[in-house]
Amino acid sequence: MTFETWLAYVAAYAVLSLIPGPSVFMVIGQSLSRGLGAAMFCILGDMLGGVIVMTASYVGLGLILAASSNAFLLLKWAGVAYMAWLGVTQIVSAKRLSDVAVTHKTTGAQQAASFRAGFLTGVLNPKAILFYVVFLAQFMNPDLPMTPQFLILLITSGVVVFFVLMAYALVAAQARRQMRSLRARRAMGYAGGSFLLGGSMLMATDR
Repeated sequence: MTFETWLAYVAAYAVLSLIPGPSVFMVIGQSLSRGLGAAMFCILGDMLGGVIVMTASYVGLGLILAASSNAFLLLKWAGVAYMAWLGVTQIVSAKRLSDVAVTHKTTGAQQAASFRAGFLTGVLNPKAILFYVVFLAQFMNPDLPMTPQFLILLITSGVVVFFVLMAYALVAAQARRQMRSLRARRAMGYAGGSFLLGGSMLMATDR
């Protein structure tokens, strides 16, 4: 892989990462409803999920999913159901908010829940596995050792995803900080849940 090829990968992956998808909706939802701290743990979870998805693509799981429509649909609908459940739960939690002091601290339980949400969102996306099977091959030179090239692309992808998702999280967190009343906090919770429901609908309709 040449330096020019790597730069092309960075540019292409950055553009693709900026397009709103399930991970973007999840991070925005976490940032709006729980704050920037929770969104950061969500991003870390998504990055770990991305490592697993890219590795699975590299070892050929994408070919298995492509050959088995049942396996593909099972993984897809598991992701849809999980994100929809998170969205509904967040909306219900927002409805139950009481007029107490606002805190921007993230508890250990919230950190774990956000990390888990990001991880499962990243993993339960069979389209991503199939995408990487095709996408990575465009930037790898078959005449050179494959594993070092894969590791470079894996690390590059993680860095790009982190900065893109952090940008979305920062914008959502800034909006959250501007509204501290009970009504505003409920609105943020509803908005966060709605983003998650939107992400689940996007996964459900994506073929």
